[in-house]
Amino acid sequence: MADIISEYEDRLTSKIVDEIRNNLPKGVSDTKLKKIMEAVYGEYKTAKVHPGESVGLISAESIGEPGTQMTLNTFHFAGVAEMNVTLGLPRIIEILDGRKALENPMMEIYLKKPHATGKKIEELRQLALQIKETKLKDISTEFTISIADFTIEVKFDREKMKELELTMGKVLDAITKQLKGYNIRDNKDSLTLKSRSKEETFNDAYKTKEKIKEINVKGVKGISQVLPVKREEEFIIITAGSNLADVLQLEEVDAYRTTTNNIFEIEQVLGIEAARQAIINEIFKVIESQGLNVDVRHIMLVADTMCVSGTLKGITRYGVVSEKSSVLARASFETPIKHIINAALVGEVDNLNSVIENVMVNQPVPIGTGLPSLTVKAPEKKGKEK
Repeated sequence: MADIISEYEDRLTSKIVDEIRNNLPKGVSDTKLKKIMEAVYGEYKTAKVHPGESVGLISAESIGEPGTQMTLNTFHFAGVAEMNVTLGLPRIIEILDGRKALENPMMEIYLKKPHATGKKIEELRQLALQIKETKLKDISTEFTISIADFTIEVKFDREKMKELELTMGKVLDAITKQLKGYNIRDNKDSLTLKSRSKEETFNDAYKTKEKIKEINVKGVKGISQVLPVKREEEFIIITAGSNLADVLQLEEVDAYRTTTNNIFEIEQVLGIEAARQAIINEIFKVIESQGLNVDVRHIMLVADTMCVSGTLKGITRYGVVSEKSSVLARASFETPIKHIINAALVGEVDNLNSVIENVMVNQPVPIGTGLPSLTVKAPEKKGKEK
């Protein structure tokens, strides 16, 4: 078996050979292994690109052409109005532009074994509520300001607190941690907040009242909506809002499969390689949901371009395009005069190595038959010129 694999070591890449070794079924016969190796080698040969092939142009065309046929904008999850998911062309643009503020950030939270399969739907809903962010305004019935001494009184909804397993002690701790400069008194069903500052005005008290409404008392910050969903044999929790770093800290969460549609969060928490894979997965998911067919290698090239610098950059004039070494390539994208003037001011040189620059100056492009250049040795002249 090892001999058959070693025969292909010089024909296939070491990564492919390692993958074959790791994924081979036990007790595979030599005949079957030979067929497997031949099939892999055949696939590998057809996947290779000829030297001088303009892969960027082909990828742009292959993604752009089906992209014009995308129509679906957003859809709702199981009748929940708050659970919008961006799909179709708007989502593709969101990914490729490298936007940090998403229209509809969301997460798919996978749970560990006993929670994912064995739990009843009610218990799962309770777990989902523990993840959902609860703000002070969600468990309060009334916020009042006393004009006499500018104290703020917060009255609570006891039933909601019981449902979320919140005590006055926990609420008091959350407010104390997130609000400085105030004395807080517990009145059993309400809290009274009084500023330590002697010069407080009604306006200051009003600003504080609005600020404390947003104080997080329970759950993961940024998760505004939760929805338990059964997918095949297990339950997962889909969320509106995203906070990958904090969700992965939770004991019940399967950190290996939980994901978010915010690629910048993935880059910060899991690194640039994970962000690259997330770009591929997200674009492929959109294209597949539209019933379109784009080869994954085109998407991989786009993801590589966005991540090659070690940080995630969108395909915009401030991202990938700004790093191009060619002045004319930068000028061909957007704001041409700005790029040409800036290059002229510092005396930048363009060696016309790529396709777009040569198209602009009406020269043969360095692809296909235009890639090799022929040098002819000039014959020496006989005798010296007088």
